[in-house]
Amino acid sequence: MGENIGRSGTIPCDVICVGLTVVDHVCAPIRKFPAPGSLITTSKLHLTIGGCAANVSTDLAKISVPVSLVGCVGEDPFGEFVLHELRSNGVNCNHVRISNESQTSATMVVNVQGEDRRFIHAVGANTELTGLEVSNELLEQAKILCVGGFGLNPALSGKNIAELFERAHQHEVMTLLDVVLDDVVECAEMLVDALPHVDLFLPNCDEARLLTGQSNPDLQADAFLTQGAKAVVITSGPSGSLFKEQGKPAIKTPSYVVEQIDGTGGGDAFVAGYIYGLLNEFSPAECLTYGSAMGASCVQHAGATTGVFNVEELNQFVSENPLVI
Repeated sequence: MGENIGRSGTIPCDVICVGLTVVDHVCAPIRKFPAPGSLITTSKLHLTIGGCAANVSTDLAKISVPVSLVGCVGEDPFGEFVLHELRSNGVNCNHVRISNESQTSATMVVNVQGEDRRFIHAVGANTELTGLEVSNELLEQAKILCVGGFGLNPALSGKNIAELFERAHQHEVMTLLDVVLDDVVECAEMLVDALPHVDLFLPNCDEARLLTGQSNPDLQADAFLTQGAKAVVITSGPSGSLFKEQGKPAIKTPSYVVEQIDGTGGGDAFVAGYIYGLLNEFSPAECLTYGSAMGASCVQHAGATTGVFNVEELNQFVSENPLVI
């Protein structure tokens, strides 16, 4: 899919994705984690797109949503690979900066049968992204601004996100924030500045538990609402997802039951499906359903974006497999 230039000379953009852009090295599930000094074989090793912002933008492009990515990659073969893959999927990469100082961010993803995946991550060029690279001209085109990977890169600070989201609101752009936890205390401090400017906050239940000290998703959502977020979605993997906004009861949906091959990117696929629902003015319950469907399509394949639905597959799957609210 090529970049479609409109009559005005601009590339259509309903969604701006800002944040982590990564190349993932993903192994097909191994039977056990190897002991020190030993070797174990896997059926395949994949080189794929990774990183919250790159994943969400790729998934959105696959379901026919015009999307622009704002990020940073290195001037190296991995950066060339990431940009080629993003563009081939239909993502506008004109706002991705190429650094001659840092390598492209990379993650080794180790999948062990019956266990959650393990990550080894080199932050690389993502450390140069501040979030302030998003121009007012780009905001003028968009309906939704989604920042992914908040909390992993100190340069993408709470104050910078607050400033960026304030500008987005001036252009009537909805703001979404997703997190990746490394230093929990540092991320919690960054959220103090950011959350009052967030229209929708999207942590998973494990992240929310670490940030709030609460194990109940309903109470987790309440904590983030108290900190200023207008609405919160908590995803809980096989246990489903929850939506809650100020002054209203929570809406909960179960997840789709599928065979999980690789959980990498499942949360990002959920975000893309939820955004699809927002753009189509669906109810929160319907948005949760579309998010769950995209997440289910993702985890049945190795790699963060390789197996996600296209728009026809997504709509057909949701139509044929309604979730009970």
